[in-house]
Amino acid sequence: MKNSRTRLIIMVEIAMMVALAAILDYFTFLKFWIQGGSVSLAMVPIFLMAFRRGWKVGVLTGVLFGFVNMIIQPFIVHWLQALLDYPIAFGLAGLAGLLVSKPGQSALTQSLFVAGGVLIGGLLRFLTHFGAGVVWFGEYAPEGTPVVVYSFTYNLSYMLPGTLLSMVIMVLLINASKRLIQPQKKAA
Repeated sequence: MKNSRTRLIIMVEIAMMVALAAILDYFTFLKFWIQGGSVSLAMVPIFLMAFRRGWKVGVLTGVLFGFVNMIIQPFIVHWLQALLDYPIAFGLAGLAGLLVSKPGQSALTQSLFVAGGVLIGGLLRFLTHFGAGVVWFGEYAPEGTPVVVYSFTYNLSYMLPGTLLSMVIMVLLINASKRLIQPQKKAA
């Protein structure tokens, strides 16, 4: 009975975090990229689930948000590009949960693990957008600009600030409340 109750709690948490990610993605800080991309806090709920429940749940949360995001604000030119830019990219962000500190470690150590995990998740997401950009969005590159350079700078221009902002928010959140990444063990 306890195992099914825990699974239900995790499913509810995933649904809430996917919804929160969609809301946070709606309220973007900067959104002036023509072919998609914006600086938002949409990755924060994915990172929260990755650190709270592990990388598998983080990946699932990211994949589900990717599909929701693809439905809400699609920019699709090919079915494989759609998978790369939405569920795969955000799913890979959930791999941030691979860097988990042990309970009882210092706040600095936990902050470093979280910062490292966020960097890994953000980098993996960037790489999928970069790859999709090279293959499908080269036509948007200015005359004389190599497609690889264009895709790199275009995607880095929103992914770097978004990842750094998410990292700062995550470090502040886990230092404000350890319970965010360490679920309670006792029954309600």
